[in-house]
Amino acid sequence: MTQSENDITVVHVMRHGEVHNPEGVLYGRLPGYHLSDLGRQMADRVADHLADRDITHVVASPLERAQETAAPIAKTHGLDVASDERLIEAANVFQGKTFGVGDGALRKPGNWRHLTNPFRPSWGEPYVDQVVRMMAALGRARDAARGHEAVCVSHQLPIWIVRSFVERRRLWHDPRRRQCTLASLTSFTFRGDRIVSVGYSEPARDLVPPHLRAGAKPVKGAAKGYGA
Repeated sequence: MTQSENDITVVHVMRHGEVHNPEGVLYGRLPGYHLSDLGRQMADRVADHLADRDITHVVASPLERAQETAAPIAKTHGLDVASDERLIEAANVFQGKTFGVGDGALRKPGNWRHLTNPFRPSWGEPYVDQVVRMMAALGRARDAARGHEAVCVSHQLPIWIVRSFVERRRLWHDPRRRQCTLASLTSFTFRGDRIVSVGYSEPARDLVPPHLRAGAKPVKGAAKGYGA
């Protein structure tokens, strides 16, 4: 067995912090959406949490909220933030529209044609495509930090989908049941090139609004907290 086949590498995949989005827009891949003040606190909290870890590579989705979340982590370790398009948010036909609990958006006939197949799904980027690009991004980060640790900042749906794939769960799911809160870490441990375990933690849980935590009941009038 070569040394590379026996190396232990940890790739932490972080969801970005809270975004300033008072209109409750499903912003998807739209530019111009930045972290809120609370989101910056979340990013700083996770940077403090990871300060003593052996982080040698930090990479993020090219979207502003992900780059801003990665910045304090990279600064703590004296690194630059790399960019990887494969970590980007999932494409969604409802991008740019306003969605909130109880607003009736999904009962509008004009939207029905996009809701015919929840297994693919018909309203956005196929789950299988998300798996392919996210696994490639994890592999690139693993190689960049071989024998050490890396941080990849991405978005809730792609993170949950790649975790579901690795843990051999079905890819279609109830979005309200995703275990991937704001500023959470889904950590993949590799032995060589093989994933041997997956961990999950929420270093900034106390900063996350209760209605946006995993398993929280929807709040009427509040913007949805998933798919971001």
